Amino acid sequence: MRALTVRPEAAHSLEVRDVPEPVPGRGELMVDGLAVGVCGTDKEITAGEYGWAPAGRDRLILGHESLGRVRQAPSGSGFQDGDLVVGVVRRPDPEPCGACAHGEFDMCRNGRYTERGIKERDGYASRFWTVESDYAVRLDPRLEEVGVLMEPTTVVAKAWEQVERVGGRAWFEPRRVLVTGAGPIGLLAALLGVQRGLDVHVLDRVTTGPKPALVAGLGATYHSEDIDQVTSAVRPDVVIEATGAGSVVFGAMAGTATYGVMCLTGVSPKGRTLSVDAGSVNRDLVLENDAVVGSVNANLRHYHQAADALAKADLTWLERMITRRVPLEDATEAFSAHDDDIKVIITLG
Repeated sequence: MRALTVRPEAAHSLEVRDVPEPVPGRGELMVDGLAVGVCGTDKEITAGEYGWAPAGRDRLILGHESLGRVRQAPSGSGFQDGDLVVGVVRRPDPEPCGACAHGEFDMCRNGRYTERGIKERDGYASRFWTVESDYAVRLDPRLEEVGVLMEPTTVVAKAWEQVERVGGRAWFEPRRVLVTGAGPIGLLAALLGVQRGLDVHVLDRVTTGPKPALVAGLGATYHSEDIDQVTSAVRPDVVIEATGAGSVVFGAMAGTATYGVMCLTGVSPKGRTLSVDAGSVNRDLVLENDAVVGSVNANLRHYHQAADALAKADLTWLERMITRRVPLEDATEAFSAHDDDIKVIITLG
């Protein structure tokens, strides 16, 4: 079968090649791959900056944002042939830490987890793939064209859960949320904010292209001004940060309302310096009872939350988020940025 592969830590090694078809093990689903999404992590792996091949191999099948259709489901698995499914990315370490042992493998303490398409396990960018039934999640069949957005939605489902858990340490009835960044994570974070009935504001630096219209399509407010101007006007109770840009991170941190909760989902590059009035940041956090929390990855609970959120969303709006669909044989084109890209996916059929 054909699959998109890479040699981790070797730049320019991305290649579509023939690989053996997988054989489902006990309790595993056999799945026809439909699509995978391309994100920043995939680009880091293809640039040779990240990633690990499975033991004894030098190449990794890429793709952690999956979508497929069950070809064969074992008896008693809870799945049926034809079900639309995604595969979970992370697996707990074989000798689980306390968090992994309690199903919170997104919060692994020792780092010995594995991840499909990233760390020591083949991903989903292949014509067929297998997945343990315990790590597959069924999607509403109406989501066939957009279900590949499931994995990034799990990231923001977890982020919102973290915000609400932190806010729950005292009375918490947020009204205004600021999402920084209108890429896939930011737009999906805004979607979940709207679904919560909040007044949603989205900040991004572009003023043309599809992003402003997508934000407007949610009934949210789009901003392109300086972060300080936006926070002064909005005074958000919640910030979901999805840029990783240092100036935006610290500007948003300083601009929340009292008892503000900020969740960081964007990963900042190393080696960039920024002058910050650390005393003011510390003073505001303490005197206003603010909180800042980082969030990455997701566990099974967040996958089910994401599936529910996508099922409730406007399918036309979700379809507009996917700005390019690239066939598997031309998959390398998906890693070249186009001006109006939001979400680029690779079709596998």
